[in-house]
Amino acid sequence: MKKGILVIGLLMLTISCGEYQKLLKSEETAPKYTAAEKLYNEGKKEDSNKKLRKALRLLEQIEPEFRGKPQGERLVFLLGDTYYQLGDYYNAPFQFERFLQLYPTSQKAEEASYKSAASYFYRSPRYNLDQTDTRKAIEELQVYLNKYPEGEFNEDANKMATELLIKLEKKAYEIAKQYHHTEFYKAAIASFNNFIADYPGSPFREAAYYYRFDSAYKLAINSFEVLMEERLLESKEFYESYKKYYPEGEYIPQLEDSLLEIDKRLQNF
Repeated sequence: MKKGILVIGLLMLTISCGEYQKLLKSEETAPKYTAAEKLYNEGKKEDSNKKLRKALRLLEQIEPEFRGKPQGERLVFLLGDTYYQLGDYYNAPFQFERFLQLYPTSQKAEEASYKSAASYFYRSPRYNLDQTDTRKAIEELQVYLNKYPEGEFNEDANKMATELLIKLEKKAYEIAKQYHHTEFYKAAIASFNNFIADYPGSPFREAAYYYRFDSAYKLAINSFEVLMEERLLESKEFYESYKKYYPEGEYIPQLEDSLLEIDKRLQNF
């Protein structure tokens, strides 16, 4: 009996696949439209990439045939969203942006705007790689938030934008820190100055103040005597900046030890 049920199941699957192949080869668009929408809905509900890929093949075939027709709006959105559901974050924003150009007043315009921006978010690489997609995602998320200040996806869009901004901050911070660790102290000081100016609310801000001081301190004590006094005084200014904003900061012990050495050396001038 079990074998019989299995045979029937396989037969039904074969017929289903056979019908789908016939549908792909058919020139009739109406059955393709119905099947594509059914596969899309089932694939999305069941989280089935197999059904979504089948839907995608049909949608790609028939979408050009419905341009300018009432069904065209629905099909362009379905095409973009099928790419999105499949995790194709390169084709998805292209289709969503095309949808917004063709149907700017559609009821689906907000969702298309959000998912287009979210696609760039998912394309954003690790912080130590090129961040072109990260900047594009921030830009697109801001466009969405500006256009839909009370939008359905605002909470998620804000979380995404915050995560991306922190990623850019981390990249800038790590570049400056790398200069410090490789003893390019002048470049480190300049980078930390830029970082502090550009990211006033960063979680890496305190560390940036400390490493800026430490870079200046190490540059000073390794300088020729003719340059040392000026650089020691500059490092002392950076010490005061850190203490101003972080009077009980985690780097206070290291700072105090370095300050003793700075004052000791300044006595020679």
